Amino acid sequence: MSHHSETLVIGAGPAGLTAAYLLAKAGRSVAVLERDPVQVGGISRTVSHNGYLFDIGGHRFFSKSKAVVDLWDELLPDDFIERPRLSRIFYKGKYYAYPLKAFEALRNLGLIESAACVASYLYARARPIAEPKSFHDWVRNRFGERLFSIFFKTYTEKVWGMSCDDISADWAAQRINGLDLGAAIRDALVRSLGLRKAPRAGEPVIKTLIESFRYPRKGPGMMWEAAAAKVRAKGGTLHLDRGVDRLHYDSRTMLWTVTARGGDGTCETFTARNIVSSAPLRELAGAITPAPLSTFQARALQYRDFLTVALIARSTKDFPDNWIYIHDPKVQVGRVQNFRSWSPEMVPHADHTCLGLEYFCFEGDGLWTASDEDLIALAKREIGQIGLIRPEDVVDACVVRQPKAYPVYDADYKAHVATIRRDLERAYPSLHLVGRNGMHKYNNQDHAMMTAMLTVENILSGERRYDPWCVNEDAEYTEAGVSGAAGALTSERQVPRRAA
Repeated sequence: MSHHSETLVIGAGPAGLTAAYLLAKAGRSVAVLERDPVQVGGISRTVSHNGYLFDIGGHRFFSKSKAVVDLWDELLPDDFIERPRLSRIFYKGKYYAYPLKAFEALRNLGLIESAACVASYLYARARPIAEPKSFHDWVRNRFGERLFSIFFKTYTEKVWGMSCDDISADWAAQRINGLDLGAAIRDALVRSLGLRKAPRAGEPVIKTLIESFRYPRKGPGMMWEAAAAKVRAKGGTLHLDRGVDRLHYDSRTMLWTVTARGGDGTCETFTARNIVSSAPLRELAGAITPAPLSTFQARALQYRDFLTVALIARSTKDFPDNWIYIHDPKVQVGRVQNFRSWSPEMVPHADHTCLGLEYFCFEGDGLWTASDEDLIALAKREIGQIGLIRPEDVVDACVVRQPKAYPVYDADYKAHVATIRRDLERAYPSLHLVGRNGMHKYNNQDHAMMTAMLTVENILSGERRYDPWCVNEDAEYTEAGVSGAAGALTSERQVPRRAA
């Protein structure tokens, strides 16, 4: 069977569905291919198990981009709730609030350790490492060696499965952007003394310091199921259970022919003038014919995978955290989600709690290939060690595996991505990369959405007026003086440079 559309979107996650919805809304012909046989949303989907709802990794709906917030409201106008933000670090049997509360940290660490941390911080600020290349170097410069070893090293190495010396400084600069120890302590003192003032108009908000966020009442999957329904209502088509096998570009007709395979092995053919891809860049480059010159670099891109063990327990013991970071090297779990603190509607029984234990792994390693029974036993044992719930109170459990959850920022990734991007843009002008895995760029869903929004503007105008690679991690577009995503989409007074 063959299908034709003006634009074919690969992947029905936040980036793919944003692109599909905006194209369909503009009256353009669009089709979406999604590998998952049941759900849209990608890593932002919501999983249901016996009435309990699980978020895959935790998705706060907070953005400094008005354009993104407006689109969220357009897609899901009636189902947002406001939730308090609280995350803590668990280290040596004690909890540390994040953002940092200065007095609590001093008390928990003790006078001698606190003094050593401050001395280490002052030394690092006085003698910074010139041109930091690794995550270790960057964090050491910003916080000092001692705080790095306490609050960054163990958790980060759990997440990535590699030494902090092998992780690019880009990762730290992107994910800890705008936060330093002095700012955190000042913010903690202001909050502790009740002196916080409302932010002035135009004053930047450090994302790591926000105290509340919006959240769909039944999880982020609500947003993307609604987006999928709106795509269909506006004439777009969605094809679930379709993994892309091959993409062929005909330079004579300037058409793409895409072969997709269903879970039962059947093949279908799709033709389109434009491709918008949020598929992992390594897989996409390997499926294109004629093969791009950068296929070798694409094969070198790495991904980190992820699984959640959700434990449902008889317990009225509750804690307010959305999640807790586990810095204890004695357990393998990296983070614990508390689904009731995301939304009470995620947990249907008031006398039960539901916690998601997150394990970071590589597809095919011991954790990934372990049986569900073994993973549940491990999670019950470790939740008991941490002391959040008693293993014997667990009455039900569920394991969810998520491949390619995080693109890896190793020492070579940036050069590889730059080469692949340059190659694909020259050879395939109608191929558009969007989203986290599509661009091999770790980002939040608002960032992924903005890359899709700018891509749609390019498709509608028939030229690459905007460069989605210039969207920063706050989903702002700051090229040639255009500040903020809404400005990038609506400003008539400033014209950003055309993408190369």
